[in-house]
Amino acid sequence: MTAETSVESVPRREREREMRRAAMLDAARQVLAEKGFADATIEEIAQIAEFGKGTLYNYFPGGKEEILHAVVEDVYDDLRDLVERSFAADATEPARDQFRRFIGRAFAHFTERRELFRILMKEAQRLGFSGDEERVRFYLEQRRKVAGALEVPVRRAIESGEIRPLPPEAIVHMILGNLQGVQMQMALQDRIGTCTAPSLSSDEASDLVTTILFDGLLTAPAHPRNDSEPGTHAHDA
Repeated sequence: MTAETSVESVPRREREREMRRAAMLDAARQVLAEKGFADATIEEIAQIAEFGKGTLYNYFPGGKEEILHAVVEDVYDDLRDLVERSFAADATEPARDQFRRFIGRAFAHFTERRELFRILMKEAQRLGFSGDEERVRFYLEQRRKVAGALEVPVRRAIESGEIRPLPPEAIVHMILGNLQGVQMQMALQDRIGTCTAPSLSSDEASDLVTTILFDGLLTAPAHPRNDSEPGTHAHDA
């Protein structure tokens, strides 16, 4: 079935509804990026989307909070798709190169949407630690989308012997944590503009994260600990 046939098989009314919803979310992303969640209003989103305020509530009965959740869900869906596009099951190139490509694409994706990502990180923390279990589950589920997709190439690299046989889930969260940490630092540098550390380009940030993940920080391999050496036992201290 071709893409054109697939689209045509969807009822016109349903296609129009999806187009309206997409327009509303595009408008919401624009307003959130410009104003932040606290200062964004349904009226502004409706105006930019060129729909009435009541129409927005027909699509998002929960108002601004529900719109934010829809935007967050789309962001994580995009990241999951980015992971799946970055790794091929039949790839013959080294795992390090595949992960470097993914990390580079992730930083480029972030750079194109830097202001929106900054706001979403802030709101994810606000809602995720709000004490509302339903909200916490929502954000955990969004993160699992990306983590689950990334765990596939991690397991493949472990099976091929290119990555040490450590817990795949822990490796995935370490990769995502490094990505988020560097992204947050880059966003803060751009926003404040007073940091003494030089701002990294997407390529420099990608090389940094890949080097730390695959090569570590030491210039030479660490000497294995020998428990028979003096001072290695608690009673020798």
